[in-house]
Amino acid sequence: MERWKINLIVLWLGQFMVMSGMTMIIPFLPLYIQEMGIHDPHEVAVWAGLIFAANFVSSFIFQPIWGGLADRFGRKVMLLRSGFGMAFVMMFMGMAATPLHLLLLRLANGVISGFMPAAVALVSANTPRERMGFAMGTLQSGSVAGTILGPLFGGVLAEWVGFRPIFYITGGLLFAASVLAAFLVKEKFDIEQAKTRPKMSVFSGFRELIRIRQLPALYSVTFLIQFSILSSMPLIPLFVQELHGSGQLLAFYAGLVGSVTGFSNMIASPLLGRLGDRLGSQRILAIALIGTGLAFIPQAFVTNIWQLLASRFLLGVFMGGLLPSVQTLIRQYTPSGMESRAYSFNTSALALGNMLGPVIGGAVSGLIGIRGIFMTAAVLLLLNALWVRLSLFPRNQVQKTGS
Repeated sequence: MERWKINLIVLWLGQFMVMSGMTMIIPFLPLYIQEMGIHDPHEVAVWAGLIFAANFVSSFIFQPIWGGLADRFGRKVMLLRSGFGMAFVMMFMGMAATPLHLLLLRLANGVISGFMPAAVALVSANTPRERMGFAMGTLQSGSVAGTILGPLFGGVLAEWVGFRPIFYITGGLLFAASVLAAFLVKEKFDIEQAKTRPKMSVFSGFRELIRIRQLPALYSVTFLIQFSILSSMPLIPLFVQELHGSGQLLAFYAGLVGSVTGFSNMIASPLLGRLGDRLGSQRILAIALIGTGLAFIPQAFVTNIWQLLASRFLLGVFMGGLLPSVQTLIRQYTPSGMESRAYSFNTSALALGNMLGPVIGGAVSGLIGIRGIFMTAAVLLLLNALWVRLSLFPRNQVQKTGS
């Protein structure tokens, strides 16, 4: 088997393990906090929100730092640093005695994290250009699969073994995935050449990258994807209740609506990535952005569960062409030697969307409702599609298309 394919398989597994580990605590986090002696419902809710967001806050800050180091010392080193580090932090979470301990460990996990941008940078640097879209789409499907199945695994394991052993199991699996990467992943990286490049701070690196007009547009796509999806995600169960009523199977339908987007995304990502290799990632990104924006519109007008399921499934199909195309294009527009830094800023944009989406969505839901949030997401994504068209397509091509 070709070396880039072996790397892709091993890192797909690593992406799956990291994302499933990060999301596995969602179903039982409030219950775990109650087990620590906090029983007031409001206090439990506050702690749960802080603990869940903590990982994204510290990740947003530290991702660019690790990205800069990866460009100097190699992506595989950063990959293993993150993988082994998160494995031990995850095990310590199972020993947390108070919510404060868990909060600090989630912050530490965000500080140590960096597996995803390192994996993306390593795959992009060692994959043939004509297969880049397929590789990015496949890697994205591993991340999405972990996000979908993580809560399911967490809920099942909580019933079987209790809360604390889940952290030990997840840490052990992360450790095993890191060992596998240590032995099987190979990287073409000239560390001596990297050391000859001038040192660059996080801020100077960011200034250097945003001078490339395509990169701010790509970062905005990543932010808006997460912001648009997560701004409505916490409200989906209430919306399902509004459509279905409080009868039987309410929890089942709420879970189905919440996961159907991820399933279609997971299926579509490798397919659209391969199509991007043939037609160009710019075209796939533009089409996927328009399709994602339009797919939000019918959600604002649905009258039953099945209409909502169909529109959310369609949303996931178009979303499958977004992040893989973004990651392929970041590699295309980034100067040689700054790939990891560029991907780390993209991961920070993703973390920022994860943080702000639920907060702002919850704040404005009282004014415009979830249907208004769907329409707002559609407008933002369609405006972003226009910006991408102006930023990524050659000006003469845009003028010809416009005329």
